[in-house]
Amino acid sequence: MAELDRNGYGIDPEEFGSALVDAAALLDAELGDVDWFTPPPGAVHRSIDVPSGRLAAMTLGNPGNPSVVLVPGATGSKEDFSLMMPDLANAGYFALSYDLAGQYQSAAAGPENLVPPRKHYDYRLFVDDFLAVLETTATPVHVVGYSFAGIIAQLAYGERPELFRSLTLLSCPPEPGQSFRGVSRIGRFSTWVNGRVGAALLIWGIRSGKVVHVPEGRRRFVNYRFRFTRRASVRDIYTLMQNVPDLRQKLAEAPLPKFVAVGEHDLWPLQLHRLFAQSIRARIGVYRGGHSPSETSPHEFSRDLLALYAKAGKR
Repeated sequence: MAELDRNGYGIDPEEFGSALVDAAALLDAELGDVDWFTPPPGAVHRSIDVPSGRLAAMTLGNPGNPSVVLVPGATGSKEDFSLMMPDLANAGYFALSYDLAGQYQSAAAGPENLVPPRKHYDYRLFVDDFLAVLETTATPVHVVGYSFAGIIAQLAYGERPELFRSLTLLSCPPEPGQSFRGVSRIGRFSTWVNGRVGAALLIWGIRSGKVVHVPEGRRRFVNYRFRFTRRASVRDIYTLMQNVPDLRQKLAEAPLPKFVAVGEHDLWPLQLHRLFAQSIRARIGVYRGGHSPSETSPHEFSRDLLALYAKAGKR
């Protein structure tokens, strides 16, 4: 592995993350209980045709500007980036987020719509959908992949690097293979839990608040979108996350800016995220909170993305 360069895009913990107290940090401290049902002012809802069907998307900003595509993870939705999109759009970017196939308002998209049809949601389905979304924008684009979507973004970069201007991995599983093995408390049980049981436990943990405590407004929205998300998609994603491909060497060699963003109390120990960032020659930002800095530290996270993008424009 090449030696890290602190003056390039290597680890520089003093620059990004919660250690910096500024206007963005103060805004995050004042967030309170957000109404996640209400989209950002000026947001446009649209649908995007992809191989697995039709995906629900939300955009903000001028489509002629450089694009930032923000992809939510398993059981998530485009609304997970609602608090970040205005910061990005106001800075001169076109922000686009979408619901993964089988999730929330993209629930009708699935493997049965492929040609030929398949039985399960698999990596190929999610990567092909993702590439189709990127090609609806002005490429190359800045990509933010959240949790499971971070794996999809890595796979897509391996196939189509020319579509990427930068790559940010938000709360992404930091280890290849059986990615749940490093998760606190449940890691030791994850090797013998199948997709059906794993998905059920995951959904129960989120809905009950046992995985992470969230404000009441957030919980109402999360429980509402579970009415639509297909359990089969969560089941298959859980199974996929038990076999994560190892792309660390390829990412380490990638010439584009890379950023690992994570909460102080993420599902995986912070040390694993730091080792992952080092292995792919990425900057790392550590934020207050848990698995969802896009919800709990959106202004700080946006601030750091904009700093990364500014440097990307100078290369």
